[in-house]
Amino acid sequence: MDTSQLLKGVLDLAVLAVLRKDDGYGYDVVRRLRAGGLDEVGDASVYGTLRRLYNAGMLTSYVVPSEEGPHRKYYSINETGRARLAESRETWRSFASTLDGLLEEVAA
Repeated sequence: MDTSQLLKGVLDLAVLAVLRKDDGYGYDVVRRLRAGGLDEVGDASVYGTLRRLYNAGMLTSYVVPSEEGPHRKYYSINETGRARLAESRETWRSFASTLDGLLEEVAA
C-alpha cells in the first residue's frame, strides 16, 4: 500500500501532535515525525503544513537567532490548534476503529 496517500490525509494531525508538548522549527518537526515512525514524510510537505496551520490560526511562531546559520522560525500550538488536535484525534480514533472492524470481518 502506498502510505504517502495516507500520510497526506493525516499530516495536519501528526504535526499538531508533535508540537503539543514542545515548540519546534521546520526541520526539527520533520525529524520528530520521522523518529515517531513516519519515515516517508517529506520536508516540503511538512513546511507547507506548518505554513498552512499557521495561516489557519492554529500555530503561532517566533524567531530564534542561530550562531550556526540562519535564524530559525519556531512554531508552537495555540488554543485553536489544541482544539483542532483534540477534535482530529477523536475523528482518527473513530475512523481507525471502524476500519479495524472491517478488516477483522475480512480476516474471518
